[in-house]
Amino acid sequence: QVHGIVRRSSSFNTGRIEHLYKNPQAHIEGNMKLHYGDLTDSTCLVKIINEVKPSEIYNLGAQSHVKISFDLAEYTADVDGVGTLRLLDAIKTCGLINSVKFYQASTSELFGKVQEIPQKETTPFYPRSPYGAAKLYAYWIVVNFREAYNLFAVNGILFNHESPRRGANFVTRKISRSVAKIHLGQLDCFSLGNLDAKRDWGHARDYVEAMWLMLQTDEPEDFVIATGEVHSVREFVEKSFKHIGKTIVWEGKNENEVGRCKETGKIHVTVNHKYYRPTEVDFLQGDSTKARQKLNWKPRVTFDELVREMVDADVELMRNNPNA
Repeated sequence: QVHGIVRRSSSFNTGRIEHLYKNPQAHIEGNMKLHYGDLTDSTCLVKIINEVKPSEIYNLGAQSHVKISFDLAEYTADVDGVGTLRLLDAIKTCGLINSVKFYQASTSELFGKVQEIPQKETTPFYPRSPYGAAKLYAYWIVVNFREAYNLFAVNGILFNHESPRRGANFVTRKISRSVAKIHLGQLDCFSLGNLDAKRDWGHARDYVEAMWLMLQTDEPEDFVIATGEVHSVREFVEKSFKHIGKTIVWEGKNENEVGRCKETGKIHVTVNHKYYRPTEVDFLQGDSTKARQKLNWKPRVTFDELVREMVDADVELMRNNPNA
């Protein structure tokens, strides 16, 4: 049985979990039960945890967009940093320290300006955004509760994990959505930021399994979860277009660079400086040797399969609803 916390909103904000309802049309719950709550509200967290008395808690709640964290810096700190403390304190208040297992969604953004390549559990942190800094506080407060109160609490330092459910303003989903619209004749061109940012992209399905595995161990430990492969935003664009039968050729430099379709001569991609971050994270590559050895975990979905799955899903989505 799964209990989730959902923020109150004027419109339905359950789009990504629609399929988990017993009756999606009527929003009738089955084994998934939702509670109104918020990581900025400690009272509701105590109330929910006390009522549910969970055996496992996964803290996946966050303002998770790195670029937007520069605009919503204080809110990001409150939710991503202090929000984690509120959850941990709620566990303590409810007397569940000895019975609950706690998972914290840490992030490769902790490494930011990377101090070594590849990054592993012992690599020094150097966050480069309000998001990374807030997550750094969360990481250490989890370690502190583990050491101070013997709470079974772990940090999963997950590198970028994508899927067709990724938020629309994240670069991978922005690419797959735009490529799908171009394929269907609904769009001609879209803009991106730093084309040369390199990331270690995996599939969320594989990474969620790793999260679960971390809570099934005897001793709480922190783990890096990554594929170990690095690809650029530029490469993600090229592979996405290739899947719909278009070859992208790059012309120009820096902000004047464009991606042109070799077959038609049309410009499909431009660069816009507004999508650049004030401080950039140029290169992330994870070393998940510890997880492979201790959790017997390994990624199953390849980069090419991930790109194809996301583009296919968005072609289907845009075909049924061009305004999606």
